[in-house]
Amino acid sequence: MIGLESVAWPPAPIKTERLVLREPETRDRPAFIELLSSPEVHTYLGGPRPRDELEREMPGVPGRWPGSFVVDLDGAMIGQVLLRRATGHRRPAAAGKADLGYLFLPPAWGFGYATEACAAALDWFDGVLPGEPVVLTTQTANIGSLRLAAKLGFTEVERFQAWDAEQWLGLRSPVTSSD
Repeated sequence: MIGLESVAWPPAPIKTERLVLREPETRDRPAFIELLSSPEVHTYLGGPRPRDELEREMPGVPGRWPGSFVVDLDGAMIGQVLLRRATGHRRPAAAGKADLGYLFLPPAWGFGYATEACAAALDWFDGVLPGEPVVLTTQTANIGSLRLAAKLGFTEVERFQAWDAEQWLGLRSPVTSSD
């Protein structure tokens, strides 16, 4: 199985109607710290990381690895979209598949940016790794994430308990040239 690590990285910036998906840069560090320390962002993700810890430990250019896109609106980072191999996943249905994740700063919520950015990242993924399925996991209590998963074409595979909450695992079937 070919992985994201074999894909030429970084790709050219991906432009949508309103956004640019690009490689992380030094200027994004404060936004990454805000994203990872936000209680609102981490409501369904086990809680935020302490800001002082992030300030000490975060590299100068955070989140720089294949499959990590900064979501840029008008020259400023508003979120991150991640596509990475689901290694060590607790669910057999997800193991070895690409896993879609995303985080957005609260002021960017409610404008459709997550749908737009995730759809663009998935289109890119389909182009570089055609035929690869993608999974997405979220808490069932995260209604917004469940709506987004449905808009992106994920269908429920199973529900399971983890981290003291019910989780939802969805699968987006591979896109092939005949689709």
